[in-house]
Amino acid sequence: MKRWATMAAILLLALAAGLSGRYQALKFYPAWDQQVYLWQRVWTAQHATALAASHDLFSTLRVLGLQVHPREGYREIPVNTPLLKQDGRPLWLVVRLDGQLKQLDETVIRQRLLQQLQRWQAAGLTVVGVEIDHDAAVARLPAYQHFLQQLRQQLPTSLQLGITALPAWMDSPALSGVLQQTDSSVLQVHAVLSPQQGLFDGPLALRWASQYARISTKPFRVALPAYGMGLVGIDAQGAQVESEVSLRVAGATQELSVAPQQVADFLRQLAARKLPRLQGIIWFRLPLADDRRAWSLTTLRAVINNQPLTASWQVKFLPQQNGLYDLHIYNDGPVDAPLPREIGINTGNCLAADAVGNYRLETTAEQLRFIRISNAQLRTGQSRPLGWLRCQQLTPGGTYVTP
Repeated sequence: MKRWATMAAILLLALAAGLSGRYQALKFYPAWDQQVYLWQRVWTAQHATALAASHDLFSTLRVLGLQVHPREGYREIPVNTPLLKQDGRPLWLVVRLDGQLKQLDETVIRQRLLQQLQRWQAAGLTVVGVEIDHDAAVARLPAYQHFLQQLRQQLPTSLQLGITALPAWMDSPALSGVLQQTDSSVLQVHAVLSPQQGLFDGPLALRWASQYARISTKPFRVALPAYGMGLVGIDAQGAQVESEVSLRVAGATQELSVAPQQVADFLRQLAARKLPRLQGIIWFRLPLADDRRAWSLTTLRAVINNQPLTASWQVKFLPQQNGLYDLHIYNDGPVDAPLPREIGINTGNCLAADAVGNYRLETTAEQLRFIRISNAQLRTGQSRPLGWLRCQQLTPGGTYVTP
């Protein structure tokens, strides 16, 4: 009996240790609600695939339904309402009011918004809230407060009203009045601060989130990037931002991307802060198969589930003719990753070579070095041209990749 009691005690201790380890792992990421933006202005058949594949990952969809722009005017987004009804998840109608608008035509905006809302409800969509996305200048926050106050009075009481909030607003005493008109808000911590700073600065985003948690008396979420973008038409006057849709602008282009590991590191630090009223994360944006700047859903899932984000690269030599090879860098790892900083090929039998795209070539007597000159994200399972070379003989195993 004493022997069985001892064994039972050992088993209980082992079980407790195992459960404790598992509990710590689960506790590492709080039970944050995960939502996602659908921001495409043109809906395609790929939306059905993306929605079905993400059904277990995101509780709620935030769908761009109306845009007001100083040049384009009012644009109702023709979303696929039968598809959203079939999907069945709760929806937020997102209304984008461009920050360049000289003033808000409040009456017309509310009218257009309510008309779109009624169309969605008539189509059987489960609309639970309206989110206003407006990059208002700090000086115009009092006017924005008035707009939200009037909108709140016209919205059905069954619907929530939310806004996106900018870090630049946090030093303004007018922010509290804006937030009082809402049920919740979304702190946006990703933006093009400058080409040098990129789209996302983890330590800065952490400071913003901590500061916002001290200011907001309402529940809030943090919007995080799962995409990249291009700065196109770069000249002395600046550049235009190109995201999921090509702007077809002539001139230089610079790609800005966010590495999944950057965001994963931020999430771990954010979880450790245990910020009050922080309810969850909203991801921008739902990945479609042909959205070359968005992370793949596989990568987004790995980041959300706190899985390892190990990159793996392979250089492919594609023979053409007469000793000519096209070179491609291939991402055969489990997650998307930034292009490697350098690829080296050891060979002394090459007659000519050159780099293309994101790389430039440095040549020595025994080595070709393809050095990255512009960054980009490469999805898992995809490849990108690296360059070409003409060699009499390739050295087996003579290739190295520096992430």
